[in-house]
Amino acid sequence: MSLQTNAMAEAIELARHARLDTAPNPRVGCVLLDERGGVIGRGATQAVGGPHAEVMALRDAQAKGLSVIGATAFVTLEPCSHHGRTGPCCDALAAAGVRKVVASLADPNPLVSGQGFERLRAAGIDVEIGPGAEEARELNLGFFSRMIRKTPWVRLKVAASLDGKTALPDGTSQWITSEAARADGHAWRARAGAVLTGVGTVLEDDPRLDVRLAETPRQPPLVVVDSQLQTPPAARIFEPARPVWIYAAAPDAAAQAALEARGATVRYLPNPHSKVDLAAVLRDLAAREVNELHVEAGHKLNGSLLREGLVDELLLYLAPKLMGDGLGIANQPHAAGALTRLDQALALEFKSFEGLGPDLRIVARIAGRDRF
Repeated sequence: MSLQTNAMAEAIELARHARLDTAPNPRVGCVLLDERGGVIGRGATQAVGGPHAEVMALRDAQAKGLSVIGATAFVTLEPCSHHGRTGPCCDALAAAGVRKVVASLADPNPLVSGQGFERLRAAGIDVEIGPGAEEARELNLGFFSRMIRKTPWVRLKVAASLDGKTALPDGTSQWITSEAARADGHAWRARAGAVLTGVGTVLEDDPRLDVRLAETPRQPPLVVVDSQLQTPPAARIFEPARPVWIYAAAPDAAAQAALEARGATVRYLPNPHSKVDLAAVLRDLAAREVNELHVEAGHKLNGSLLREGLVDELLLYLAPKLMGDGLGIANQPHAAGALTRLDQALALEFKSFEGLGPDLRIVARIAGRDRF
């Protein structure tokens, strides 16, 4: 493996380790090599408002007393070129005397989108684009989705038996899968920009829907789809310290006041059928800088999201059990209603399989959803 390949692989690994910290910014890693190919600095993007990966790598080299003049920076995304919460990284690299920048991808943010590369070249810095592109983009699918599609990347989490049942006929669902699978599910919650559920789940299960079984630097906001504002102010979703965003269809001043007294933010986004406009919710969440949306809901809301084409991938935990009668993953998930041909089924692509204790975790992506 070449020095260049090694350096970019390390930069991607730095970005991967930062995946819980950077939101809403992209997950970015940077490695600096001196002219002999030795590593002189490493860095990853910090929590929002903190330094980006390039600045962290420059500071790392400085702390070691190493010069970066003539160095090559391997970075997993185009260095930013605008003044946002921090200054432009392309200017920091140029001021430090870096000779070359190797970047995996152009930044999809329209405030950058090639301008960082242009400013680097204008400063006399060589620019190479492409190494590690697939891995770097996969790490930041949510950020790319928000910038390009103006909606978050939507991941629907389901725990089910081997025959696809998520609950008994009476709604009992705790616990179909093992502790190992539940802990893994909490880790996926932790990486999300927000967690979404429906009021039915709140009323039936009274869950907290926070991150408890995995390490996290923050609790992601909770989103509740609640057309008639039925969420009880005493619900356990208000116990964790985090934002709670409730989307409703029909105004109810008294219910809204009671929920806002618990710290919730209520927004009305009705569709023509007096239900919450789910597509509008996704656009609003993107405006709130949510990159990845983690859905844990019941079969009705799951079905609505799938039927409207709003789900990008499924995070499916399968327990080695057969339950027979019970509730399924989604109620009426197809826009055409009941299927009459097998080729009408919603096609998915398996992305990964992993055993977790006695259970199996499958990540399956809606075919073609990542091509934007």
